[in-house]
Amino acid sequence: MMLVDSHCHLDYLPSGPVRAETIARARRAGVGAILTIGTKITEFPAVRAIAEENPDVWCSVGIHPHEAAAEPDTSAERLANLAGHPKVVGIGETGLDFYYEHSPRERQVEVFRAHAAAARATGLPLIVHTRDADPETAGVLREEAAKGPLTGVIHCFSTGRELAEMSIELGFYISISGIVTFKNAEPLRAIVRDLPLDRILVETDAPYLAPVPLRGKQNEPAFVVHTAAEVAKLKGVSAEEIAEITTANFYRLFAKATPLAAAPA
Repeated sequence: MMLVDSHCHLDYLPSGPVRAETIARARRAGVGAILTIGTKITEFPAVRAIAEENPDVWCSVGIHPHEAAAEPDTSAERLANLAGHPKVVGIGETGLDFYYEHSPRERQVEVFRAHAAAARATGLPLIVHTRDADPETAGVLREEAAKGPLTGVIHCFSTGRELAEMSIELGFYISISGIVTFKNAEPLRAIVRDLPLDRILVETDAPYLAPVPLRGKQNEPAFVVHTAAEVAKLKGVSAEEIAEITTANFYRLFAKATPLAAAPA
């Protein structure tokens, strides 16, 4: 059984033994690939270096909505150029966060659209963060998809059914995090039960959102097995089946990533 952690932040960990052992634990847990996510252009070299150093780690390039106002040079051209690296398989994370509003809403939208343009230009999937902004996120995605082929994923999905259904209609995937295991997440579980199996990914968003039964601990890619187990239960399939399905979905969406013949030791 092999799983993929489709969204985490390995650069948030100390370099050296701590990060190396975190990746090793993931491998021992059956995680065959990890996607570590860019959140700042200014810190992208560090994210890229982690992917370069590990054959089973891929990365993305992007600017989190929290950082939209602070980051320099957020043009689609700059993003597309950085995405030319062989280990970069996605654009983002990007999107809208109207809960914290660390960046002005107008600037978030502007940067979101630049990422969508870069995704269209490169053919890479768009990695979308949305919080308290479902109507606005849906509006941007509809408008950007109308400009040309666009695919991607709503990461760490924990929002409303309408956004999930619209995203599926646009050809996007839905990535489920450890939130699905939380006691108060029954509305999310009800949506997951209805999602098509061929559009589901699993992720940790580590080091955040550790799943039950590990709440209170720092999350890490190895813990994606607990999220996958909950998704398997909700979908009425085995853990082995959900691993096979979500892994296949990952490589279909992130087509620039290539499975390894064998997992690193």
